[in-house]
Amino acid sequence: MVDARPHLLFLCHRIPYPPEKGDKIRSYHWWAALVERFRVHLGAFIDDPADWLHVAKLQAQCASSLFVPLPRTTALLRSLSGLWRGTALTLPYYRDASMTRWVEAQRKTNDIGHVLVFSSAMGQYVEDGCWWRARRVIDFVDVDSDKWGQYAQTRPWPANRVYRREALRLAQAEEGLARTFAASLFVSEPEAALFRSRVAGLGERVHAIRNGVDTAYFRPTAGCASPFPVDCEPVVFTGAMDYWANVDAVLWFIREVWPRVRAQRPRALFAIVGSRPSPALEALGCGDIVVTGRVPDVRPYLQAAGAVVAPMRVARGIQNKVLEGMAMAKPVVVTSKALEGIVAVPQRDLLLADEPGAFADAILAVLGAGGEGLGLRARCFVEREYDWAVSTQQLMALLLGRERVAPA
Repeated sequence: MVDARPHLLFLCHRIPYPPEKGDKIRSYHWWAALVERFRVHLGAFIDDPADWLHVAKLQAQCASSLFVPLPRTTALLRSLSGLWRGTALTLPYYRDASMTRWVEAQRKTNDIGHVLVFSSAMGQYVEDGCWWRARRVIDFVDVDSDKWGQYAQTRPWPANRVYRREALRLAQAEEGLARTFAASLFVSEPEAALFRSRVAGLGERVHAIRNGVDTAYFRPTAGCASPFPVDCEPVVFTGAMDYWANVDAVLWFIREVWPRVRAQRPRALFAIVGSRPSPALEALGCGDIVVTGRVPDVRPYLQAAGAVVAPMRVARGIQNKVLEGMAMAKPVVVTSKALEGIVAVPQRDLLLADEPGAFADAILAVLGAGGEGLGLRARCFVEREYDWAVSTQQLMALLLGRERVAPA
């Protein structure tokens, strides 16, 4: 039988599987929806050797694919060419000759009428005039240039100068792509509004499409075995621990908040659950602090938590860790940065605090049995507001050019 589905090129800066970290959760759900509707040609980088185990799963459902290794040291050296070219360092970091050749081959050999680019770094492969016939949509996810600007405010010289330069150059690249593509997507309306304020004249070509939560996967499960000692009160943070914003959040929490919690609840235990922690972070794991490294499943840790925390000080977009904790019916304590882009009502659906004392007080208020009602309201909230089916329908509408997506 002839496959009548249209061809679509999907480019990702990181392989969209497994859905275990923020960007891969979103790109995975896009990929899963796309292969139902299109013949997908998938090009992606792999920066974690463990991810090669998942290549066959994706290849089996794609019309064609290319996966390119991205060793960190090689990519960092390559990114330096941006200094004398006057471009953002992010662009040469993800520039690869084999990816360029493969993308061009797909254009010449397949009738590709649709393109979805995931992250600004991959737009460089389809921004020339040869692609004018295809309907191109770019999912920026976050305003990454603004995130580099936030980094610059918190880092000493000379790193802050490099980060300020990256913020400026990447903002220029983002604007150039947005003016070329049919639609630009962001993970929340605050992200979309920020981008509209920076880039004039795009109007209805900038859209917000929310992340969802797999509420069938992340759900309270009776009888789930706890990974913690029976006599402790776990407070849990989840996230990739090679991501600087997560490291910064955890270090601030340990330094400023955790001693206040322990002073009142000596059985409290702080669990940092996430892949690739640095040696300095691993060294913190003793006594009342546990650093797990990569785990096969975060749900047992969330299920056993007395509180889930997201003490972010630098953030853009939506924090999936917040939505997942809420989906598990857990009381979640966040800073303002962690709440950005999530339409939850503070003190009803979760607890909001920015100062160390207030953050500690919020945790203390929900440890034990104090957070059960809050957790149930949190679960109801994500079921009502964060549905992947709605988000993927909005994506399809934009790819097919059928309708305008209302702000998220």
